[in-house]
Amino acid sequence: MAERRGRGREEAGQPGWSRQQEAEGGGQGRGSTKGDVPRVPAGSRMNLISMAAEPELKWIALWVRVRWAAVLVLLLGSLLLLLLPLPAVEEKCHAVLRGLSFLRSKLGTGYTGVTRYAGQSTGLSVTSQGLELLVLKSKASPEVKLEAKAALNQALEMKRQGKREKAHKLFVYALKMDPDYVDALNEFGIFSEEEKDILQADYLYSKALTLSPCNEKALINRDRTLPLVEEIDQRYFSIIDSKVKKVMAIPKGNSALRRVMEESYYHHIYHTVAIEGNTLTLSEIRHIIETRYAVPGKSLVEQNEVIGMHAALKYVNTTLVSRIGSVTITDILEIHRRVLGYADPMEAGRFRTTQVFVGHHIPPHPQDVGKQMQEFVQWINSEDAMSLHPVEFAALAHYKLVYVHPFTDGNGRTSRLLMNLILMQAGYPPITIRKEQRAEYYHVLEVANEGDVRPFIRFIAKCTETTLDMLLIATTEYSVGLPEADGSSAGCKQTIPVKT
Repeated sequence: MAERRGRGREEAGQPGWSRQQEAEGGGQGRGSTKGDVPRVPAGSRMNLISMAAEPELKWIALWVRVRWAAVLVLLLGSLLLLLLPLPAVEEKCHAVLRGLSFLRSKLGTGYTGVTRYAGQSTGLSVTSQGLELLVLKSKASPEVKLEAKAALNQALEMKRQGKREKAHKLFVYALKMDPDYVDALNEFGIFSEEEKDILQADYLYSKALTLSPCNEKALINRDRTLPLVEEIDQRYFSIIDSKVKKVMAIPKGNSALRRVMEESYYHHIYHTVAIEGNTLTLSEIRHIIETRYAVPGKSLVEQNEVIGMHAALKYVNTTLVSRIGSVTITDILEIHRRVLGYADPMEAGRFRTTQVFVGHHIPPHPQDVGKQMQEFVQWINSEDAMSLHPVEFAALAHYKLVYVHPFTDGNGRTSRLLMNLILMQAGYPPITIRKEQRAEYYHVLEVANEGDVRPFIRFIAKCTETTLDMLLIATTEYSVGLPEADGSSAGCKQTIPVKT
């Protein structure tokens, strides 16, 4: 899924406090006697009263102390929550939820909170066998499921009557009520096929198989759509390849090309940090890079993020692009060391040592990060990976790295740099994911976490085509320049036709 931030280092504090015990005691007074007439001593009545009241006073004092102790413990706990970093608190909460999930599974309540998917590998899918996700979202209640079933029945009735627009809305509503409703996924997929939306239909069938791998109807439906989807994807890759050839045919000395590549450099830094929440404008970023002076009144952390991205891009361009087929763990750590080195030097260039959480996705345990990264680097240098289409290869590398989430912060920026490194090594220009595409970017990453990475690959392919179109348009006789950095993303969706 593009990175979600877990900044801050753990602070261990054990504030101590002491109480001073109060000494309690009682004395019995002796009354003086006069004469030899027997009488009750003068202070004995007072002593009897004090003796009777003394236990009650002790209990009252003890109760007051207990109440003060409870208040102090509550205040101490609140202070510790404020001092501890958020990931540490979330780790404890998730541990409790995992324990409850395990207890439910042992008691036979059905839902364990763990979704397993043993999917089929296709030309555009990550091998997902053994993929394990802990999805912390509640299941639909029986009442909601009943409402979803009623909506599905109404949708099928509307479809039968030919009222397809109403049927579409009812299908969407049924899945909004119960996203895991397999029958609704199948029926909506059939409806999408009839509407000639093969990609949507195949996605719905894939999700149905994720939830119910042995569902016969979903298996039959997906066997029908899978070859069509692969053909559509390969055709799209062919269009991209033809546009790459046109871009590569532009003379290197073309002044318009040099100008637009320089502009795209600043645009890339602007958008890649803006996706992560950076508020600096394009002009401010240009000022920081060109002058190395700070912008008054702006966050120094945000400005250091820009300097870090500039340093990482220079490292990739001058050191790594020419080394085709030999990406190492050291290279990835060096990229990250520059990305985060100015904003958080303590965490820069080293793997995380704490558990992090990214939306509904829980990345591997810190102890497993090293092993996972070794396997990732082996894959990225393998013949199987290099035989993929460059866009597919780059997108999968991006997704696999951000899935492991090896760093405390800067995972998204590092993953996008690695993706562009692979593209540039294949002769493609570096691409930019615009900040206006942030919601779609995170959505397709979440879909990939659920078992289907093809929507994410198509998203990266769309961004690649947009970049190619921008270069082709900007180098024509009537150059239109780059889209506005702060403008809408409508221009990102425009493509130019290419004769194949």
